Parts: sequence; C-alpha cells; structure tokens
Amino acid sequence: MSVAADSLVVAEYCRRTPKSAALYRRAVKCLPSGVVHDARFLRPHPIYVERAAASRKWDVDGNEYVDYIGGHGALLLGHNPPQVVEAVRRQLTRGTHFGACHELEVEWAELVQRLIPSAERVRFTASGTESTLLAMRLARAFTGKTKLMRFVCHFHGWQDHVAFGVSNHHDGTPATGVLAEVAENVVLCPPGDIDAVREVFANRDDVAGVILEPTGASWGQVPLPEGFLAELREVTQDHDAVLIFDEVISAFRCSPGGAQGFYSITPDLTTMAKIVAGGFPGGAIAGRKELLDLIDLEQCAADEREKVIHTGTFNANSISAAAGVATLRIIADGQPCQKANDYAARLRDALNRVLREEKLNWVAYGTFSGFHIFTNPDNETVTVDDIQSGKVDYLKLKGGARRELLRKFRLGMLSNGVDLFGWPGGVTSSVHTEEDLQQTADAFAATIGMLKSEGEI
Repeated sequence: MSVAADSLVVAEYCRRTPKSAALYRRAVKCLPSGVVHDARFLRPHPIYVERAAASRKWDVDGNEYVDYIGGHGALLLGHNPPQVVEAVRRQLTRGTHFGACHELEVEWAELVQRLIPSAERVRFTASGTESTLLAMRLARAFTGKTKLMRFVCHFHGWQDHVAFGVSNHHDGTPATGVLAEVAENVVLCPPGDIDAVREVFANRDDVAGVILEPTGASWGQVPLPEGFLAELREVTQDHDAVLIFDEVISAFRCSPGGAQGFYSITPDLTTMAKIVAGGFPGGAIAGRKELLDLIDLEQCAADEREKVIHTGTFNANSISAAAGVATLRIIADGQPCQKANDYAARLRDALNRVLREEKLNWVAYGTFSGFHIFTNPDNETVTVDDIQSGKVDYLKLKGGARRELLRKFRLGMLSNGVDLFGWPGGVTSSVHTEEDLQQTADAFAATIGMLKSEGEI
C-alpha cells in the first residue's frame, strides 16, 4: 500500500502537494530525515513554502495557508512587514558583516534596555540556544556554584544542559550524546511545583541558578499556577541563586517588556531571540550589570578576576541588528502585542465553539498570543480552567496524545489551508484578520469531520 493510500486524510494531502513530495524525495538524500529542524518533520512529507506575506504563506504547489507557525514564534508582525523589509534592504546595500562595531548594535541594545525591565546591560548572541548557554555560564561564574535548576518540559534550546527532560528523559538521565557529568549538574523539578523548589534549596546549597519559561512550558502548553513566579523570585533571592527568565518566545509577545513586564517580576537574567532580531537569526542576553560585568574586559581587570569567555562571529550581525531595531521600534507602543493577544483570545473561543458543536471533548486554551489544543486522550471532563489551574497532569498536556491522531490532524488542517505546530497549537501575529479566524474555524471543523469519518475520533 502506498503512503498516500493509508487514509483518506493522507491521500488528500498527497493529492494537494506533489511538488512538495518531490522536493522531499530530494531532501532525504542529503538531509537527515529530509529536514533542518525536528519540528518540521512530517510524514509522508512536509510542505515546502515558496513565499509568504502578512498572515499567509504559499507552498510550491500553489496552496495558500493561514500561518500559525509564525517563524517559530519570531514573527509578531507577520511575514515581511514593510518597515522591517526596508531596513534590511537598506542595510544590505551597506554591508552584511563588518567584523567591527557599528551604530546599529548600540541602538539595538538601547531599545532592548528601554523595553526589558531586567536589562541593565545587554549582550547579543546568534541564537536562543546560545543565549541560554551563556546565561547558565554567567550564573555559575557569579555564584561559584555548579548546579542549575530546570523544570520538566520547559524548553531552552538544544545545548547539552537542556537537551533532556523536555520531551523525554524526564527522570534527568542524559540524552544521547550528553555527558553524564553535565546531566548530574542539572536539577529537574516538576513544572510549577514551588514546594519541590523549596525542598531542593532546603537540602542543598550548590544551586547557581534557576531557568524557566515564565509563561509555562512550550509557550504555555503546560501553564504555571498563579503566584508561582513571585514565589520563585522570593526563593531564589533568599538563597542567592540567579533567576533566569527564558523569554526567547515571550519577550515582546506578552507585552513590550515581555513576561517580566506583564507580571512585574524582574529576573536577574533574561534570554531572548526570535522577535528581538526581527525574525532574523539572532539572540540576546540581558540582566543585572554585576552579572554582565563578568564578560566586561575592563571591569574584570579592575576586579582582578578572570573574565567569562564569550565570542561569536555573528553577534549583532548588521542585518539582524537592522531588523531588530526596526521591529522593536514598531512594537514599543504595545499595539502589536495587544492585537496578537486579542486575536488569539478570539481564536481560542472560536475553536472551543467548534468543539462544542462537534460534541468533542477537546479543549482549546492558552494565554497571550498562543493557543494549544488538548486532544484529551482519556476523554475526561476537562475545562480551560482545569488546565490553567494545573489540575491536568503536565505529561498529558505535553505528550499524552496519540501520535497518529496528531499527524492526521495536522495533515487535515494543511489540506484545509491552515498550518500550525504539530503538538497541536500555534502563535498569532498582529496582522491576522477576521477572515483568517473564520477560515481557521472552518478548517478545524472540516478536519474533525475527516478524522471522525476515519474512526480516529
């Protein structure tokens, strides 16, 4: 039996995407699994996008999609915002890599400093993963302690300290290729469990820092209980541990000041990427001056201490800086955040209306400009409030659904003109429209109908 024939859902998807299928056959001959990012893997083949604009994108077969991948969360302003495009075009004519300082990096840092409450000093990196790695190094150097506390399911990139305990190895054992000695210096706690945090600090004095996604694991797929961030701030201060907010997604999405601005809780360090570079490759770390002084050449010489090493060929690359400056100028007044947040709230309501009409015991939930769909594998009675308050087990939220159901669900949504993440869920932008919302709700209903016809639900 051919791949296309294993279900009507898959067959329809293959019918619509022959050119993508052909590109994938080429890709598997040169790229592991045929992809460059694990999240883009999809059987029988992913879509190959040719162009994008605002809230839409078009694949090589000419299919048009409402886009909720949003550059993996980077595109708060949607695809190709004119002011950002013009800033990048202008900089391209001036140079892409000077191997020297330039004015844009100063302006970029000043904008981050103005918007992010914790940003007494800023250091640019080339990615979110690099930002979290540097934050951990600074926490250890500043405190002289060795252990790093993380939370199960919270994502902080692919570097060794965070490459386990997200989608697997929840017991803290090292993922393949990670040294046991690295894993042994990471303390994993259940997400949102402040009592577990207090117990760790009561029984050990070697925790250098605590890192978390301040909106909950995977952009709120596993929400944090009310009051958790404030209590965590108090505990880390009491035990002289560095509190690190991983705002790679949430920076400038919750508010112009990120999650910390919205919740009025200031961490010691903040890691950023995605929106901070205007959707171009780039990241940043910001925080207290005394922490960032550890990479300050003159300050370390004056203090007679060894500097923390940090270099990077593409730190504050001029193209990323131009995009970042243009983007942060636009979002500074808060309107793009509010538009994306308002749209996401209406979208979640629309999806839940479809679920009620279909008499399907799933739940659409989320906060800010995100949405998640809980497919309720045990068919329990679950409400949005149950999920937000932590009554639903985090492993069910994060990975409890049947993989085949999720695969067909995403294929069905693509066949109906909507692209979202496979968990399933997505991010919204400031340029999504009411037409997008209606098309998404219609695609959701149509996909559910397709899945029902095949006996998947």
